[in-house]
Amino acid sequence: MGLMNRMTTIVKAKLTRLLEGAEDPRETLDYSYQKQLEMLQNVKRGIADVVTSRRRLELQAARLQENLAKLDGQARQALAAGREDLARLALTRKQAAQIQLQGLATQIDDLGKEQEKLTGAEVRLSTKVESFRTRKEVIKAQYSAAEAQVRIGEAVTGISEEMADVGMSIERAEDKTEQLRARAGAIDELVAAGTLEDFTGGQDEVERELAKIQATTGVEQELAALKQQMAPKQLKEGK
Repeated sequence: MGLMNRMTTIVKAKLTRLLEGAEDPRETLDYSYQKQLEMLQNVKRGIADVVTSRRRLELQAARLQENLAKLDGQARQALAAGREDLARLALTRKQAAQIQLQGLATQIDDLGKEQEKLTGAEVRLSTKVESFRTRKEVIKAQYSAAEAQVRIGEAVTGISEEMADVGMSIERAEDKTEQLRARAGAIDELVAAGTLEDFTGGQDEVERELAKIQATTGVEQELAALKQQMAPKQLKEGK
């Protein structure tokens, strides 16, 4: 149960950290910058489209201007030839061309104004995008530095998840070591007391019994010698 609870706690901690770190502000800033670049590109494409349209109208106006001169010359030639009807037709076409030319001039002027507005907007947007890019890089650098400081602090203080796992591992290892040492000590005591047999030793049961007899004999011999040494002394004191 202890192992399962410990594993569950670790898994929950990892999932929580994963969810909390799902949104990286650096990625969000890069995404915002990318969207601004796309807006800037759209404005530039709009300016290019306006310029293309204005130049197309200017070409049409130039052709109409050439046609006006041509129609004016045809009217003069018709009158010189006594063909007033042809002169009138040429002048009628000239009037229509002039009206069309005036309309083109108005459209060209409007497109010119639109181009100026878009160009001004492009300049302002470019300035803002560049300012955002600079600020973005500063914030990203600050965030990375703060993140590194937090990780170093957690590692030093041991409050990070990884260091907590290491601490738990060390604690478990120390507990197991103490348990083994206690068990080894208990076994040594039992072996010394004769409760357990030491099968790794070089003596069998007969040798151990003979060793006990020899030890007992030695004790008795020393005791007898001690009594002999003390006997003359006791006799003298008795006199």
